[in-house]
Amino acid sequence: MTLPLEGVTVLDLTRVLSGPFATLQLADLGAEVIKVEHPRGGDDTRAFGPPFVEGESTYFMSVNRRKKSLALDLKHPRGTEVAHRILESADVLIENFRPGAADRLGLGAETLRGKYPRLVTCSISGYGQAGDVRYARRGGYDAVIQAASGMMALTGAPDGGPTKVGVALADMVAGLYATQGILAALHRREREGRGAHIDISMQDGMLSLLTYQAGIHFATGREPKRMGNAHPSICPYESLPTADGLYALAVGNDAQFARLARAIDRPELLADPRYASNQARVAHREALLEVLLPIFATRSTAEWEALGEAEGIPGGPVLSVSEALAHPQVEARGTVVTHQHPKAGAIRTLSSPVRLDGAQPEAGAPPPLLGQHTRELLRRYGYSEAEAEELRTDGAVGPVEVTPPSGPDTY
Repeated sequence: MTLPLEGVTVLDLTRVLSGPFATLQLADLGAEVIKVEHPRGGDDTRAFGPPFVEGESTYFMSVNRRKKSLALDLKHPRGTEVAHRILESADVLIENFRPGAADRLGLGAETLRGKYPRLVTCSISGYGQAGDVRYARRGGYDAVIQAASGMMALTGAPDGGPTKVGVALADMVAGLYATQGILAALHRREREGRGAHIDISMQDGMLSLLTYQAGIHFATGREPKRMGNAHPSICPYESLPTADGLYALAVGNDAQFARLARAIDRPELLADPRYASNQARVAHREALLEVLLPIFATRSTAEWEALGEAEGIPGGPVLSVSEALAHPQVEARGTVVTHQHPKAGAIRTLSSPVRLDGAQPEAGAPPPLLGQHTRELLRRYGYSEAEAEELRTDGAVGPVEVTPPSGPDTY
């Protein structure tokens, strides 16, 4: 099928996670993503590990499928020349340098706006491109941003310390907002014929996720507390120990609570004013849990799942990562895709959650080797073989990492 962003070219100057996660979304939607990597070492995540598969970082491979790798030194004058030649026909440039670094390279948003008025540019940083000078030029690191956003203070057991989320959420949320902004800017360009600059702050992104927790603070002035797997405004909505694991119970309204009370053979709960409404149940959470905890401990997680499904009570088992990836619905929807990588062999990644017209996701091209597409891209953008070799000799571009059998597009 034709993907919606086919024909869109993205010059990707990002590294690590926030930017690569954004360009992964664009690549999965059909854009051609030209990933610029420094000839010596490439994206930082190529060294993140273990684990490695045949020397290739699983971290890097998880977010860089469907991209073309251009080994290019942007600090070299002829390297920026190559970048500008691509930008003459590109649609998007995205970077996640520290604020000010793109300007020093001659690739800042204002410079590019004058040269390429239809170009959409996007900058991702820890605290945004402007604001308090103490923060605007700081680097963005996921754990630091999770701490600065209040999210870490909300996460963890009530009697434990603040805990970061188990994935680099601040990076990935910034990447998703960058994708959203780029798509909106491309849509506006179709109407008005001009590009735009998008300023994405990781801190802004994480603060946006506070939603109802921020609302609680704005309304009451109180500090929201860590509640483990419980919910501050809904009850019962938490993970309960079973005979063999944990069951995530999510009773969202009074009708569901009535079904739960009958399913556990405790209909008298419905006549108790402490549990007559969600507001009352939140106020009397501890008393309700004193009833539910011993009951849930009498049956297995599978039994509670079966009962919940039969009675229309939302809930499910708390799965490990391996169990989640092996979930039957994950298999049925083709969420895990397999690529044939030139070095690592068969590797698996997680497909895009965006399904167009019910189409099953395709694996697409595997994550690239460092500089794998350098020769191909130089040729496409008008460099002769002699000029490409001169760029390589001069240090502006890097040698392609050759894997047997080597082909015509390798140095």
